[in-house]
This record gives sequence, C-alpha cells and structure tokens, in this order.
Amino acid sequence: MKNQPTVSIIIPTLNAAKPLGECLRRIRNQEYPKSKYEIIIADGGSTDKTLAIAKKYGCRVVPNKLITGEAGKAAGLKAAKNEIIALIDSDNYLPDKKWLERMVEPFVDSQIIGSEPIEYTYRKKDGYITRYCALIGMNDPICMYLGNYDRINHLTGRWTALPVVEEDCGNYIKLTLEKYKVPTIGANGTMIRRALIEKQVGDYLFDIDEIHELIAHKKNKFAKVKVGIIHVFSGTVSTFIRKQKRRIKDFGYYNKLGVRKYPWNKLNKGGFVKFIIFSALWLPTFVEACIGYVKKPDRAWFFHPLACWLTLWVYGWGKIGQMIFGARELNRAGWKQ
Repeated sequence: MKNQPTVSIIIPTLNAAKPLGECLRRIRNQEYPKSKYEIIIADGGSTDKTLAIAKKYGCRVVPNKLITGEAGKAAGLKAAKNEIIALIDSDNYLPDKKWLERMVEPFVDSQIIGSEPIEYTYRKKDGYITRYCALIGMNDPICMYLGNYDRINHLTGRWTALPVVEEDCGNYIKLTLEKYKVPTIGANGTMIRRALIEKQVGDYLFDIDEIHELIAHKKNKFAKVKVGIIHVFSGTVSTFIRKQKRRIKDFGYYNKLGVRKYPWNKLNKGGFVKFIIFSALWLPTFVEACIGYVKKPDRAWFFHPLACWLTLWVYGWGKIGQMIFGARELNRAGWKQ
C-alpha cells in the first residue's frame, strides 16, 4: 500500500505490566514503517512495572488523571498527532506482522471513518474463558441475545445480528451503518480518523458512543477487516465477575452523569427478556453450548451457561444496588490487569 497513513496507537493502562510487554512487542514487530506510527500510553497511576515496560518499547507516556480506561483513551487522543488513531488495550495482541498494514487499507476510501477486526483470534493455548469469548465473538454474552455484537460468533455464524448493509471489498467489508442499529464497534483494535473523532470527545472516550455519534451525523461508512485480534480477556471466573461488575457499575455511574450516548434502551427488548429466561433456566444455554461444540469443538463452550448466569446475577444485583443506593463510581484502588 502506497502513501500509508500515520497512526497513533493509544493504550490506556493501570497496573498492566502482566500483558503489556507482549502487547508492545507485537506492535513493534509490525512490518509497518516505524516513522509512520507512535505508541501513546495513557497511564492512570500504575505502581507496578508498567511505565518501565512502556519506556523499554519507546512509548510516549501521558497522564490519565481520571484513571479509567475511557478517560485514558480521551487523554491519549488529545496527545495524538497522527491521521489515524488505533484503540488497543494492554491485553490485546496483534496476531501477525502485517496487522497494521491490513487495518489501514480501507482508509484509501475517503468515505470510511474507521476500521475494526472482524473476529477475535481463536488460539487453543489460551485459557478457557478467553477461548470462550473468541468463540462467541464478544466479552459480554448478553450482546448475543441483543444481537449487537461485532465479531464473528461461531454459534450463529455471523459477525452481528443487526441489519447492516455490506459490500465485500476483498480484504475488508464496507458497511453502511444506521442510527440506533450500531453493533458494539469501537474497542480492541478499532481504528478511527482522528480529525473526525477528536471534535466530539471530552474527558472520556466511550468507543461505541463516539461511533454512534458519528453515524448520527451521517458519517456512517465503516470497514470490518478480515483479520483478527487476540484479546486475553480473563483467566479465572473471579476475574470475569470483576470485569462484569466494572461494566455495570461504570455504565450506571457515567449514564447518571449524562456522558453516555449509545441508545441501549432502543435495542431488542425481546432479546433482553430471552437472555434473562435462558440464563435463569440454564438448560437453554447448555443446549446452545452443545450446538457450539458441534460447530467448533472446544470444551470452553461449556462456560457459556455459567457466563450467562453470572452476568445475569452481577447485572441484576448491580442494577438493584443502583436503584437503592444510587449509581456510584467504581473504586479502582488495587486494580490491575
């Protein structure tokens, strides 16, 4: 590809030493001109070896005084100077050396506002929860029932259940997205034109919210690139629960502040009811796990009933707690990746 665009890779961190080294090593091994990209670490006050690792790989470090990942993305964006921003988390690993090259290819089309990998790379050597998330194409199983997931789901055989106009362009699929029918695009390897998104971001960058805002303003052409990204989501059930608690608590708090924009209340309410019933009864989710196992054999499928039940339990009690005590900010003291 001639005239490759410049890229600012933004990685928010908070005590992320465990996965960060591998994340940065794979970025630095890309067959993409080193002069064409920078790595910005937006750190929320790490006390482990995160900053030393960032220095080792020649990253630019900016402070993230508001600590959260979304605030880190916003801080990184404000520091970025390049044409394209790439939102990569510290637990994201690029699967091959041509990933950056493949991901920027769609930007030759001036209509396209951003690009995103079409799948989570499945690796047999990963832990069973990470493998499960790669198999269903999401980190939150409720999205499968709402239909707004955005990576290949080996149970349904689709990358989303929302109605999306698609045009196959070879190495990527050009999408025409509609307001209120936006998949959960925006994290784990998503790229966006900086000039578009920097105009609307304040102290926080909630990825799906910003994509929704662009689409609402007729910037609705997006690319799903036929590559994957490795997301080492969770190694234990307790970590899975902790991340689900963070998700529901953060959503309630920032929704109360009025900084969330994505219209979750307009999604498939029937799907939400189905999620509650299936999760509570266990048997329907076990049947889904069996179907998934037949389609792509891996015992990780049988985490599905527990993942759904835990999500129902965590979200249910989280919502009840917010109704009684009010939505409060999550205390991130002691948080680590």
